[in-house]
Amino acid sequence: MYDASLWQPSADMSILQKRAQLLKAIRAFFDAREVMEVDTQCLSLGSITDPHIEVLTCQTRSQGEDLTYYLQTSPEFAMKRLLCAGSGSIYQLGKVFRAEDIGRRHSIEFTMLEWYRVGFDHWQLMDEIQSLLSTLLNDEVLTCERLSYQMAFLRHTGLDPFTATLFQLQECAHAHTEYGLQEDDRDTLLELLFSSVVEPAIGKYVPCFIHSYPASQAALAKTHLDEKGQLVAARFELYWQGMELANGYHELTDAKEQSRRFAEDKNTRKALRLANRQFDERLITALESGLPDCAGVALGVDRLLMLLCHKPHIAEVLSFAHARA
Repeated sequence: MYDASLWQPSADMSILQKRAQLLKAIRAFFDAREVMEVDTQCLSLGSITDPHIEVLTCQTRSQGEDLTYYLQTSPEFAMKRLLCAGSGSIYQLGKVFRAEDIGRRHSIEFTMLEWYRVGFDHWQLMDEIQSLLSTLLNDEVLTCERLSYQMAFLRHTGLDPFTATLFQLQECAHAHTEYGLQEDDRDTLLELLFSSVVEPAIGKYVPCFIHSYPASQAALAKTHLDEKGQLVAARFELYWQGMELANGYHELTDAKEQSRRFAEDKNTRKALRLANRQFDERLITALESGLPDCAGVALGVDRLLMLLCHKPHIAEVLSFAHARA
């Protein structure tokens, strides 16, 4: 039933003013570095293949043909096509959409800051994120902690994610979550332990970068051998006060490898009986033309605003959240 009382904003006007100031400060930061702002489409005929992210779709007809458009979960693919076309370093501030449960930190529509720096690797991009946070917090001495995935795992679970047996991971997961004894996928167990045990324990006082993920969790990042000879992903995530804020990569430029990973994701989706999607073949074609060496990152603006304003619920920083939309 329609509730007439829900016409008012879910966030206080003072918070919406801080949102406006935050967006202005972000744009000033990139303008000072001559990084171009771009504005790509929210709807695409191609989608991501990630089996862990569900998308929202829109059905329409064009010239007698039924078409399925996907609402973007990230502007990544479109921005990479611009990079391949010679855009140089770029950033985008805009809305993205994910079909996930609405909760304290999640909304199906949210604001994302995504940027790509040509000539950077993921280490340089971490430096720039620290500079951005220092600027936004007006804290010139802000220092972010950096931990490898392996070190964070060892510190908070006592297990080495690269050498622990499947049985050890199952036992540890069950001890902490009561789940996991029947799970035989290693990465699923690692992700369960990371989200339930490691994530709540890191970045409590200062932002914390977790880097050098297992290569099996590379997503769209390059891989390399670390100092111990382990194959790791050139990927990082940023955590602060129990929340994931950002996810970045030294971007994969190999079209054949990207196509292989897409196919692997599609097989995983099929095995899990998830809906089939049309993956973005235009991205593969663009990569074949040449993606410049670059690093890229996506940062959740609403979550950052929650932390800056000391708000526990995402609805408190959105103009019209959830039932008020």
